[in-house]
Amino acid sequence: MAPIKIVAAAVLVLATVGWLAYTGVRDTKSYYCTIGELNAMGKKAYTRNLRVAGNVQPGSIQRSGTNARFVLLEQGLTLQVNYQGAEPPPDTFKDDAQALAVGTYGRDGVFHATQLQAKCASKYAPAKAGDAPAGNTAMLAPAK
Repeated sequence: MAPIKIVAAAVLVLATVGWLAYTGVRDTKSYYCTIGELNAMGKKAYTRNLRVAGNVQPGSIQRSGTNARFVLLEQGLTLQVNYQGAEPPPDTFKDDAQALAVGTYGRDGVFHATQLQAKCASKYAPAKAGDAPAGNTAMLAPAK
């Protein structure tokens, strides 16, 4: 009789752990999509955690404490984003910067982001012909 109780308890514990793992992964999973794909998702867009990338439209950033409202641009399409996070947007979050917003798409047509990543567009652009090199140029100086 005792082994049956132990097996039943073990099965119950394993089933509970499996269910918790499944629901935890399902709730934290986020899908990467473009603005065009987001528009084509239909009603599915309202029920999923999403990651959307684009360039920040110049002049669209409106900051308020740790929150920000702005517009993402991608191949001629725009997306209104409302970021409400625990931390302010990163220092690299500026006009024309590439940004990645993580959150949910609302029925109001606004993407509600809880995470925001950005990289400075000029930092990663190739140097123009004739421009002086930026950064550490000690290796470029001729030896005496």
